[in-house]
Amino acid sequence: MRKFRNERDGRGRDRDRKPDRQTPRETSSDSIIYGVSPVLEALRADSRRVERVAIAEGVREHRLNDIIELCREHSIAWNKIGRDRFESALPAGVNHQGVYAVTASAAYSEVDAILDASEVPLIVILDGVEDPRNLGAVIRTVECAGADGVIIPERRAVGLNDTVAKSSAGALAHVKVAKATNLNRLIEDLKSRNIWVVGTSGDATMDHTEWDWKQPSALVLGNEGSGLHRLVAENCDTLVKIPMYGKIDSLNVSVAAGVILFEARRQRGS
Repeated sequence: MRKFRNERDGRGRDRDRKPDRQTPRETSSDSIIYGVSPVLEALRADSRRVERVAIAEGVREHRLNDIIELCREHSIAWNKIGRDRFESALPAGVNHQGVYAVTASAAYSEVDAILDASEVPLIVILDGVEDPRNLGAVIRTVECAGADGVIIPERRAVGLNDTVAKSSAGALAHVKVAKATNLNRLIEDLKSRNIWVVGTSGDATMDHTEWDWKQPSALVLGNEGSGLHRLVAENCDTLVKIPMYGKIDSLNVSVAAGVILFEARRQRGS
């Protein structure tokens, strides 16, 4: 039996955001706000809708410090990127003042709001899912299965853009989605709350039907191609697999979510 830890991991502390050259390119499904004042207003008025902020390298605008501080305060990723890449994300000729923000199609919830939604939580954690259609389909599956919500990483994963909203077929309006700064710290926090963390892996020795889903559980599903990151997999309480009977050895992440979540519902008798 796991020894439960009671220490908090300090998830809410401010953390510096170092320049990150791996910011994903914006797409036509992203909503972009540009200019110092509009970005500041977006951060102050509804920070839960701001996905990330990009700042052009070399910009000296003093009010950018206010933007960076607000990003730190609300745990929003911000990045400095090269001028050419920055300019290519925006319409030609706009007065961007060296900054833009990508906003979400829906407001994010707080992690605590998801964890406190049920006496016996059943939640989904996505480790680096990058395809917006997959995220939307997972959200739809979570809603249909009556799970409590979805937690995604703050970085290197798709956020709540228009494609996600459309792919969820309306489910995004009913499912809480939160961002975590660090999944491994999140896992430690879940363990301290007596929530079992169950990862998925084709190499697992336990079938998904063998786990007791009547317990408070967090299902962790990995990236479309590489699965769970090594440290995330190691930090899970256990790993489970869905038996495969054909020639292909894996399922789409949303299908895997459906198979396991509805098994959890079957065990819970609802």
